[in-house]
Amino acid sequence: MKVVVVASGDLDPMDSAWLDRAGLVFAADGGARSLERLGRRPDRLIGDLDSVEPSLVDRIADAGVVVEHHPADKEASDTELAVEAAWAAGATEVVLLGAFGGSRVDHGLANVLLLADPALAGRDLRAVRGKTQVRALHGGSSLDLGGAVHDVVTLLPVGGDAAGVTTDGLRWPLEGALLRMGRSRGLSNEVARAPASVHLERGTLLVVETALRGEGT
Repeated sequence: MKVVVVASGDLDPMDSAWLDRAGLVFAADGGARSLERLGRRPDRLIGDLDSVEPSLVDRIADAGVVVEHHPADKEASDTELAVEAAWAAGATEVVLLGAFGGSRVDHGLANVLLLADPALAGRDLRAVRGKTQVRALHGGSSLDLGGAVHDVVTLLPVGGDAAGVTTDGLRWPLEGALLRMGRSRGLSNEVARAPASVHLERGTLLVVETALRGEGT
C-alpha cells in the first residue's frame, strides 16, 4: 500500500497527483494546511500541532479524521512520527511531500536525512517535489532509476564517503568509484540509456532524480 505523508514544506502543483494514487494520506502537523488548500483532508493528522490552526484541527476531527496529538517535548520531528505511523499502518511504499522549502531550512535538511536512516534500509521511501524525487541507497544494494533518457541524476554521499559506486546507463559512468562526502563529483549526471541503475558497496548515497519533461517518476 502506498501512503503519502504531507509535511509542512512547499508543495509543487504537480504533487497533488500523488494523493490520487495513495491508499492513505497522513498529514504531519502543518501539512494539514497544504491539504486544505487543495480541498483535501488527511486520513490521519500527526504531530504536536504547533503549525496548524486549532480551528482547522477541530474541522478535521469533526470530519472523523484521526488526530494523533504528540507533546511538543519529543525526540522526533512530526514528519518522522508520520513516516513511522505510515509503516505501522502497513505501508509498502511511503511518498513524502512537502519535505523541502518553507521557512525552516533545518526541517528540510532533517527530512532529507531521514531518508538515509539506516533503520529504513530496504524500505521504499522517497521525498518528492514536482519533477524531482530523492531516495537513499545503502551499501550492499542496488537501485533502479525510473528516469527517461536525458533526465538528471545526482549521487550525494551522506554520513561519510560512499565506496564502490557503479552505475549502468548513465552518461558519465562510474565503476567501483569512491564518492567523497562533501564533494560534488556525483552532481548532475544524466540518463543515457533507460532503465539506468546504481550499485553501492559501502556507505550511503542520496539519489536525486529530476525529470526534464512530463511528470516525475
